[in-house]
Amino acid sequence: MRFAFLFAIFVITVQSGIAWRSFMRGRKNNGNLGEPNLTKAYVPIKEQWFTQNLDHSNPVEGRTWKQRYFVNSDFYKKDGPVFLMIGGEGPASSKWMIEGQMIEYAKQFGAMAFLLEHRYYGTSRPTLDLSVKNLVYLSSEQALADIAYFIEGMHLAYQIPHSAKWIVFGGSYSGSLAAWMRAKYPHLVHGAVSASGPLLAQIDFQQYYVIVENSLKTHSQACVDSIVAATKQVHIMLRHPIGQQGLAKLFNFCDPIDSGRTSQKDIANLYETLAGNFAEVVQYNRDNRNESSITIDTLCNIIIDEKKGIPVHRLAEVSNLLLRNNKEKCLDYKYNKMIEELRNISWNEQKLPGGRQWIYQTCTEFGFFQTSTARPYLFSETFPVEFFIQQCSDIFGPRFSHTLESGVERTNTIFGALDLSNVISNVVFVHGSIDPWHALGITKSSNPNAPAIYINGTAHCANVYPPSKDDLPELTKARKQIGQLINLWLQTTVYS
Repeated sequence: MRFAFLFAIFVITVQSGIAWRSFMRGRKNNGNLGEPNLTKAYVPIKEQWFTQNLDHSNPVEGRTWKQRYFVNSDFYKKDGPVFLMIGGEGPASSKWMIEGQMIEYAKQFGAMAFLLEHRYYGTSRPTLDLSVKNLVYLSSEQALADIAYFIEGMHLAYQIPHSAKWIVFGGSYSGSLAAWMRAKYPHLVHGAVSASGPLLAQIDFQQYYVIVENSLKTHSQACVDSIVAATKQVHIMLRHPIGQQGLAKLFNFCDPIDSGRTSQKDIANLYETLAGNFAEVVQYNRDNRNESSITIDTLCNIIIDEKKGIPVHRLAEVSNLLLRNNKEKCLDYKYNKMIEELRNISWNEQKLPGGRQWIYQTCTEFGFFQTSTARPYLFSETFPVEFFIQQCSDIFGPRFSHTLESGVERTNTIFGALDLSNVISNVVFVHGSIDPWHALGITKSSNPNAPAIYINGTAHCANVYPPSKDDLPELTKARKQIGQLINLWLQTTVYS
């Protein structure tokens, strides 16, 4: 249940239970990055609204809707640049207009700063509900067109000279949008900072758990070995009624395992959830948020501690720790319960805001399904790519299991996938070695006008958050490099 993505942010906004949290984690790994930690008390930034077209691809379609945005002009100097953070698969938080690395750059360069919420997320609601017929207007292409029209509109609304240079920022999915925005609208966007952006759409994202394993090994081989041992013990216990009862008690299941009512999909969902606990912590490891105080070291120290019992007992302690941290009363692994919730088309009744929308995008544009088949001994072989494709069909209808391949091919054809760095300028691609999403991004570039910065030891969108005294030297260096690149772009007049 999930394809860990992104919310990406900087152009970002942010988001990610156990079954529900990991579900979104998997599909984005959750589309959310979380909010920055504010170091001071601030007056909240007031939300603004911009009128958008519902369908940018059809000039005959006359319907419009209101898109939410925020603006901070405190640091703007006459004839200065404009920085735009692109929202991703979650509600836009005005905190990004107060603190965060983009705001640090805005202070440095005298820029006006905007944050634009992504259509269909947060309170930017183009349609009456989230039915399949209405979700047809949810796509990365429509989102890019929203940004283009927004930029044009802001010139008039805030009397920004048309000569002003716009730099867009994004992380995770919105990091992808930032790079694509520079490629598709170079006459509007002068430069782009793409943090942790996956640019290769891929149905079976096997590499994800390979990198999760490698990242866990940065703690110790014993950590990985203990997870393998715990997974084997879960296998054995699931085969017998007494073992099933023991698992239900150990892991605090919301529903007992019943051989007559527990399906293979339920078991797959259970394993995917347990694997997702480690994946989520790896993905957001030490990203400068209070809620991210649980790290790789935290989980590995538990899983290797033999004083805490046999491996399955330690695995249960890890699971229960994350349950408590996410204020979950029990571990809900039931597949049909998840599917029914994600079939809900009401804006106001979503258990996980943005969940249905992000899954729709993965089922139509990206894939990004984080499967276990490359590391079956670590997290089991029970959630292969077919498990996720079936979810597309079960949530949105049978045809969605047949059109995914063409949708992913279309995305890569339109946006250029990993070849983008060869044909673009004024873009920097930033990734961390701990972050599993770097496998689908550009981590090396031979184009000096579109360099890649690969930060050893950091995780998802680390450079987006406010600086911290605990930042690795490589991260501090990367932030400085990005600032130098922005300065260089602002000295040039190249538009392609």
